[in-house]
Amino acid sequence: MVEKKNQDRKNIPWWKKTTIYQIYPRSFKDSTGNGIGDLRGIISKLDYVKDLGVETIWFSPFYSSPQADFGYDISDYQNIDPEYGTMDDFDDLVKNVHDRKMKIVLDLVLNHTSDQHNWFIESKSSRDNPKRDWYVWKDGKKPNGKAPPNNWKAVLTDCGWHYDTKTDQWYWAYFLPFQPDLNYRNPEVKMHMMDMIRFWLRKGVDGFRLDILGTVYEDPEFRNNPLSWKFFPTDDSMDVFFRSKKYTDNYPDNFEFAKELRKVIDEFQNPPRFLIGEISGTLEELRNYCGKDSPDGLNLVFIFQSMRTKLKVKKFHRLIQEFETYFPDPYIPTWVFSNHDFLRHISRFKEKNAIEKSKLYSVLQLTVRGVPTIYYGEEIGMRQHFLPFEESLDSVSLKFKKLPHLIQNFLLKISDYGLNRDGCRTPMQWNMDETAGFSPNPIDTWLPINPNYKSINVENSIEDKDSLFCCYQRFLKLRKKTPALNSGNITLMNLKTIPKKVFGYTRSAIIDGNEQMVYVYLNFGNKITTFHNPVPNSHLLSSTTISSQPLNSQNITLQPFEGIVLEK
Repeated sequence: MVEKKNQDRKNIPWWKKTTIYQIYPRSFKDSTGNGIGDLRGIISKLDYVKDLGVETIWFSPFYSSPQADFGYDISDYQNIDPEYGTMDDFDDLVKNVHDRKMKIVLDLVLNHTSDQHNWFIESKSSRDNPKRDWYVWKDGKKPNGKAPPNNWKAVLTDCGWHYDTKTDQWYWAYFLPFQPDLNYRNPEVKMHMMDMIRFWLRKGVDGFRLDILGTVYEDPEFRNNPLSWKFFPTDDSMDVFFRSKKYTDNYPDNFEFAKELRKVIDEFQNPPRFLIGEISGTLEELRNYCGKDSPDGLNLVFIFQSMRTKLKVKKFHRLIQEFETYFPDPYIPTWVFSNHDFLRHISRFKEKNAIEKSKLYSVLQLTVRGVPTIYYGEEIGMRQHFLPFEESLDSVSLKFKKLPHLIQNFLLKISDYGLNRDGCRTPMQWNMDETAGFSPNPIDTWLPINPNYKSINVENSIEDKDSLFCCYQRFLKLRKKTPALNSGNITLMNLKTIPKKVFGYTRSAIIDGNEQMVYVYLNFGNKITTFHNPVPNSHLLSSTTISSQPLNSQNITLQPFEGIVLEK
């Protein structure tokens, strides 16, 4: 059983109660007719996001970029890429978001820049250039230095070191070769990046999502990474092909860096701002980024363990217990099932019951203790578009394009991580028009629209009151107005007191001295389940389906994959 001391929840910071909606700007809405989403397009759809019921919008990068990694390769941190608009468009976006009483979060790539950034162009020009030490350069080994400095691998298992013939040294790039890592052991780099963060905060940004934060600092002695018994990376470790990432991932200096970042955003308190980190690591390591002994680091971290957890009562029971162990109040966990790097969650399910299972996952995400993040299109059941490697635009997939189709298909099946991330980034499906309402012109969009757009789109979802969209909408609104759900404690029900396939928990909060308690029951099974109602005189707050009547005087009856919330 998980139970925490019930305190008055009246003065909890807004970011602990918020709900986050991730927009991939290139794919949300095209306002110009060129087939690429942009800021003006996003502004035109803010009412949709508001009506869905979320509060905070996280935007993937739209800074100046060569777009080799579609914005995660930044060439100017303080400008907007012309493909997406202008700085005036950005200022208008901030105003429109705030006018709707919503919050804006920017994606921030601190680990690396584009190799087209002026800093790197200067750094690469000569060994004595003033910007040389802004990046991680190192002499090679063996005769004439023609071998990499050590055995460090990049995230995709390639060598992370890249030789520069002009200056006869190697630069380090943890992600892709055109994304060289910045050197934060140089005080100038750190000072400049902190000032850049303040620039956006002064413009009204409410927070930042921090890209691959656990790789900002690496071992200053450049020691070889040791062997590992792991072949494939997992949620809690990026070790791969029997090679550890001990000296390149979650090096202890990164924990202190998180605290430095927190001090910068805490300079801005009206309203409070927040940081959420993208980090792969154990729950203990993730907790350390938030502050080992007190919450003085990142406000939140994404916990990707939830992405792969199967719909089994014992698995989620154990997962929530672990989350509560490592992120007890005043810490708070996060809940995410899809994003721009991973397989869309609904595509894990068979077509027959995919919507019902997605509804159940959404209710769990919106009723457990934590901050939920919804990926654009997830609310209407947008599916993975399995595009061939040969036609891929994703820079990650380049190394897989020449492999035989049989091996490509095998890799796609065994990996949840997007080896071809195009498939989870296709244009938003708004209606049944030729471009799914994404672009005003009948044009080839930057990525192909999923052919299922005529049946799966926003217009159809809004009209169907029992749709996945309307389920999200009901529970988002319920969460917002119910303190027990948005900021209360959680207590898991004893597995022996409810049916085997039913997952249950209570949420409770004290507001102005009065306790509010709600009861959540989720049927993880594919059969109707009836059991005694332990809370007499309770009433239904919401269900995954509008046609259900789960309560009578003594019993609760749940349809297959139905989830309900009750209050006494």
